[in-house]
Amino acid sequence: MSFHEVRLPARLAFGSTGGVERRTEVVTLASGFERRSTPWAHGRRRYLIGAGVRSLDDAAALVAFFEARRGLADRPWSPAHLTLEAGEGGDLILRWVRRARLGGDGWDGEPPLSEEQETYRVEILDGEAVVRTVEVTSPFLTWTSAQQTDDFPGGVPDPVTFRVAQGSAVFGWGATTTRSLWR
Repeated sequence: MSFHEVRLPARLAFGSTGGVERRTEVVTLASGFERRSTPWAHGRRRYLIGAGVRSLDDAAALVAFFEARRGLADRPWSPAHLTLEAGEGGDLILRWVRRARLGGDGWDGEPPLSEEQETYRVEILDGEAVVRTVEVTSPFLTWTSAQQTDDFPGGVPDPVTFRVAQGSAVFGWGATTTRSLWR
């Protein structure tokens, strides 16, 4: 994912204020102790930019600037920990772990699903060329021996290269993870 090296137009930025805002909640427990929690994983950004807006065109430029960057916040992260294992009858099973933008920084179990439906796009590569694309609804793909023969008539290379992306109803396909794995 590339960084947006685009600046807010100076005529709109002049006189603006803002930055990162953090919120901490303090709860008094029955024991009398306090528990502090930060409900946001990252600070929220809050800006007051109205001072530089002088016309409807300025307002439209400001909205377009922020809307263009909003999409990247919704982009699914790339799956992690790709592994390849032998299945029955020569099948190969590719597994991975989903990553979550929201609430996924815990260590206990699988990250929560940030989407209504879990979807992934798996591409099997021969060099840079995609030989098979499959969409699945669970964090694994069984690549049957018959599919392997169809994809690589001369024999499956070792290592095999896979590319996996998580899908989002809001954004589309997210960042990919590409790995070459030995059979």
